Amino acid sequence: MNVKHYRALESMYVSAPINEFYPPKIEITDRQAIISIEVKPEYFHAMGALHGSVYFKLLDDSAALAAASINEDNPMLTVSFTTQIKRPVSKGRVTAIGKVVKVEGAKVYLESVMYDEDEHEIATGSGMFLPAKMSLSDVESYNREP
Repeated sequence: MNVKHYRALESMYVSAPINEFYPPKIEITDRQAIISIEVKPEYFHAMGALHGSVYFKLLDDSAALAAASINEDNPMLTVSFTTQIKRPVSKGRVTAIGKVVKVEGAKVYLESVMYDEDEHEIATGSGMFLPAKMSLSDVESYNREP
């Protein structure tokens, strides 16, 4: 367990420009990542609930960071990811928990589950991730002190 690696991944994630729009809370541990955001009307589709892209983002990001927790050399990239949305959300905080399911060589398989603030399961996702060709040491925000 490399806590310094986990904190560096968290710092890298939070500093991504997209997360200025979706300000997250994040916690990475061994083979798991938990990401949560507060639901805002800016994230809604025309019918007044979270747009599917928000579900995908949290599920995919939590899976990718869970995969990254076991690779201290490279960022992890989504190769395939399937999302199933189970119920709409229009208020509160949503949380996605990504977990490593299986590792086969460089391939890492993950599952993510997303919950509303009442801990109802609202979406699931699963996918495969591979290491990027670039090194984490080349990512400026990974190397910053948290």
